[in-house]
Amino acid sequence: MKNYKPKGRLAASAYIDGILKGDRMLLSRAITIIESNLESDKVLAKEIIQEILPYSGNSIRIGITGVPGVGKSTFIESFGKYLITKGKRVAILSIDPSSQRSKGSILGDKTRMEELANMQEAYIRPSASGDTLGGVANKTGETMLLCEANGYDVILIETVGVGQSETAVHGMTDFFLLLMLSGAGDELQGIKKGIMEMADMVVINKADGDNIRMSEMARIQYQNALHIFPLAESGWSPVVSTASAIKNIGMDTVWDEVCNFKELVDENGYFEKNRNHQQIDWMYNNINENLKNLFYGSANIKAHLAGLEEDIISAKISPVKAAQLMIDEFKKSI
Repeated sequence: MKNYKPKGRLAASAYIDGILKGDRMLLSRAITIIESNLESDKVLAKEIIQEILPYSGNSIRIGITGVPGVGKSTFIESFGKYLITKGKRVAILSIDPSSQRSKGSILGDKTRMEELANMQEAYIRPSASGDTLGGVANKTGETMLLCEANGYDVILIETVGVGQSETAVHGMTDFFLLLMLSGAGDELQGIKKGIMEMADMVVINKADGDNIRMSEMARIQYQNALHIFPLAESGWSPVVSTASAIKNIGMDTVWDEVCNFKELVDENGYFEKNRNHQQIDWMYNNINENLKNLFYGSANIKAHLAGLEEDIISAKISPVKAAQLMIDEFKKSI
């Protein structure tokens, strides 16, 4: 089964040519290969990525996260449609570390973003399910490169799950957007400080009707809170604005701030420096994931782990010593 090759696979050159010509069908088929765990597909995926690499990187990558109930899907659809009116091609990708259990929620988002999904200038892709966040992040990153080579000049990468996925998204994007609701006093207590520190912009969504005054109060509170944090390495001072995705209000302000950010980091050299740093991190992330897969995929390791778990529970061996035994056992097979 390990060497099984699915029917209908094309030569790498066919996928590469199709992607560079803007063929969406071949883009989707290439992404499926990237997401595959088959050994033959892994070889094919590496060849495709290597060849399209010089044609990637020409987009602005925007990470989007938000508290539950913030209206993220509605915001992404509204923002995506606005970007298309500005002549942009938009790809929406996702990182969902919980997809192995729940199969993710981006498929539901795709049906809710029905108008955007039907636009030729937009491309919405579910995240690849994986055993680890690192594995999902790697495949989303590779998908991003293919989308860029296919001609998409704005990539929106959203977090579907909550938790460490924000860090993964921040680590592969240029601009990080945090969506919040009014009622800032309570939510400032609930949101992780680390996520606030990562934000280049906070948008108070659902600022319409009776929420307008509360949203403006929240904007001021968040702006004051952001002043507590030291200036980011990019030299950018995070901004806070209000928006109503359902009424398509405030999308121009969000894009204007993204453009202002891009102009600043291009001038001070941070944009290129950050992209280079992300590439190096990506390499190490791949090394870590491959080593982890190699370790846990070893039949010898699998045979020993179950017994060791029982010994740990019965206090016959410490977790630290058990781990070292496994490492020593793995070294013998290298």
